[in-house]
Amino acid sequence: MSDMHAESVAFVRDTAIPPAPPPVAEAGAVRWVRTNLFSSWANALMTVASLYVIYLIFTAIWPWLSNGIWEAPSLSACRELLQGEVGACFAVLTERWNQLLFGFQYPRDQYWRAGLAFVLLFAAIAPVMFFKLPRKLLIITALYPFVAYYLIWGGTILIPLVAMAGFVVGYLAYARLVKGNFAAGFFGGIAAAALTWWIGGMITDAIAPANPWMQEVPSRQMGGFMLNLILGVVCVSLSIPLGILLALGRQSNLPLIKGICVVFIEFIRGVPLITLLFVANVVLAYFLPPGTNFDLILRVIIMITMFASAYIAEVIRGGLAALPKGQYEAGDSLGLDYPQAMRLIILPQALKISIPGIVNIAVGLFKDTTLVSVISMFDLVGMIRGPILASTEWNGVYWELFGFAALLFFVVCYGISQYSQWLERQLQTDHH
Repeated sequence: MSDMHAESVAFVRDTAIPPAPPPVAEAGAVRWVRTNLFSSWANALMTVASLYVIYLIFTAIWPWLSNGIWEAPSLSACRELLQGEVGACFAVLTERWNQLLFGFQYPRDQYWRAGLAFVLLFAAIAPVMFFKLPRKLLIITALYPFVAYYLIWGGTILIPLVAMAGFVVGYLAYARLVKGNFAAGFFGGIAAAALTWWIGGMITDAIAPANPWMQEVPSRQMGGFMLNLILGVVCVSLSIPLGILLALGRQSNLPLIKGICVVFIEFIRGVPLITLLFVANVVLAYFLPPGTNFDLILRVIIMITMFASAYIAEVIRGGLAALPKGQYEAGDSLGLDYPQAMRLIILPQALKISIPGIVNIAVGLFKDTTLVSVISMFDLVGMIRGPILASTEWNGVYWELFGFAALLFFVVCYGISQYSQWLERQLQTDHH
């Protein structure tokens, strides 16, 4: 037995074989091409046909792109420079880039304010989008709306300060009253914030300086892609929490709250967005006291937010319904009350399930901001259809302008889509 044992031990390797690289055909770009493009005869034929179609499109477009004119004062000058050849007139972009991005009334010497607000937006959304960053950075997110308002609109700094004070007082009232009852904390916080804004508004009207520290820009002077970004960012940010409240209200056991949420959601979902925009532009003014100046952008933000929140509420309600009943019972077994169970157990799981639907609505909402052009708001599409194409210099330029608009919207929407896919991978906790 000892001889057999010695012979068997002799064949045991005491050092590991160095790892060998995988075959060239099974790694990197070659493997990806074989797996995704040439995995079968049918896929190979489809790939070749698609490449041929892309080649035809590229060869047809390339002369138009390569012969493009970037410096010219008008469309007629572009055609003279082209001398009958096929080519794009990109000069309209270099001549009217400021109107495409900021509108035609926003002061030129104040472009830096809108640009700075756009740059700060990335610093504000980073702590929310990338949850591994330190939570202390959320203070930047909380301060950003007030800083951005002051940068874009200007005027007296008392307005954003009063607005911020209202939110702070409302939160403190909510934190104090919610310990006894959630409804008391919620409505108490709203009442405290509204009272602070009312008092602050009177103080602002009384002591606001005649010459503000920063030039005031009325909402009617805003336009271009900046207007689309303002509406998209603000409405998406407001519609998600409002949609969560509507979804929870629709599942409430209180008949009054449930009825209000059901009527609101079904009514908004049954009305086209363009109808709500016309209501914001025309009809809403009839219900206000004479002489009341209700900012048009604020009216549009309210209507678009209401529209998006109704759809987000249904998406989140689907996520809540997808959770097994045991998740709700787990909160009860741990002795958690309703707000704690929702915040710690139910909503994190429901929101993870609802990410694709929420992102789909957010992308659609951002694209729908172009509808404001029908109510005489000069967003990016409104600028193209209105002042630019109506001018004698650029009447007839279509592909270049609308292609530029499509590129801007594609970059933003594609970025949102890629972020949602990354977030789904980060939150994937199931095991196969």
